[in-house]
Amino acid sequence: MDKVKIAYVGAGGRGKGLMGLLLEMEDVEIVGVSDLYEDRLEAIAKKVEDASGKRPVASTDYRRLLEIPGVEAIITPSSWTSHVQVCLDGMKAGLYVATEVGGAASVEQCWELVRTSLATGMPCMMLENCCYGREEMTILNMIKQGLFGELVHAEGGYRHDLRHEICMGRENRHYRLANYSNRNGDLYPTHDLGPIAKYLGINRGNRMLTLTSMASKSVGLNYWARTRKGEDCDLSSRVFTVGDVVVTNIKCAHGETITLFHDTSLPRPYSRANLLQGTKGIWQEDKHGVFFDKPLPNESGWIEHKWENLDDYYEQYEHPLWVQFRMDGVKGGHGGMDWLVLRAFVEAVKAKTPTPIDVFDTAAWMAITPLSEDSVNLGGAPVPIPDFTNGLWFQREPPLRGKYSLDDWDVTP
Repeated sequence: MDKVKIAYVGAGGRGKGLMGLLLEMEDVEIVGVSDLYEDRLEAIAKKVEDASGKRPVASTDYRRLLEIPGVEAIITPSSWTSHVQVCLDGMKAGLYVATEVGGAASVEQCWELVRTSLATGMPCMMLENCCYGREEMTILNMIKQGLFGELVHAEGGYRHDLRHEICMGRENRHYRLANYSNRNGDLYPTHDLGPIAKYLGINRGNRMLTLTSMASKSVGLNYWARTRKGEDCDLSSRVFTVGDVVVTNIKCAHGETITLFHDTSLPRPYSRANLLQGTKGIWQEDKHGVFFDKPLPNESGWIEHKWENLDDYYEQYEHPLWVQFRMDGVKGGHGGMDWLVLRAFVEAVKAKTPTPIDVFDTAAWMAITPLSEDSVNLGGAPVPIPDFTNGLWFQREPPLRGKYSLDDWDVTP
């Protein structure tokens, strides 16, 4: 079997997790690894060697990996602010590139990704695993089959108690602490926005026009540090820049609205807070429920407004990719969606085809972070969202039809 030769940058927690999945794939060979920390670098190089019997090229300078003979792609689950440069250098070296999720540092970075991809002809894919979640893909299939009617409004969020991870950032060498100390906006928008963008056809017949963002005060991290690490801990009095709750509202070209929540510094159960409303129905993830407009059951004219369990719709509307995935045996992290998003990238590299999440998607989703920072700093003023397609969004070529496509696929498995 021909193997896709992949270089890999980033050996932190997320990096180790994704690496474990890649090493299970018989058609993947990890030929090089990189991390800034020697201990992490050695650990992940040994992991590759133990699994494959081959020692990968290992360097604290990721640029060495671009020179490995035969390397075809580079994946970077490194720190947020390092993603773009790794992708730019990878594309310039003629490689397919894939970046883990996270916002950009500036809008100009997003433009650089687009320009470099177009100039080199190399795809740049964000590994947004939530686009491949079972529930999200079932809703996508239901949208395609018209169950929700004309879409009007969508919501989503990254609502996750990360106080321990943030406040232990120095001990664990995690980059969130520095970002939360210096930036105020939606720092992690793509878990919620990625699936929504595919629902609304963003960059394919639709686009995001403007956003407004507001941030609450920041006290949650101080409270956690004070009660867990003590009054003498410097984090108990540090002025954290990011608001505990950041709300972003987006207006789309065809009138749809999107609301995003970034909520990671207060106690709460995990939620991506997904909600979708159309002329025929509504989906709410936290209820795992849907409600659809129905003919009036009797002469009284009353409809029973009652949630139905989404599970009752899986038999007929589950996305065909997930039907096959369950038949073959679900594997991988986060309920299987990590495996699927990696396979989507690997299959594109093997076939030398466009990736199902392309550079226009990657740039538009990453840009929400710096744009939300601008809006917060302007007191919630509207900020225009660039058209990274330069007008192609309403006249693009048809998407590649395929198993992992998020735009066009066979309805029946």
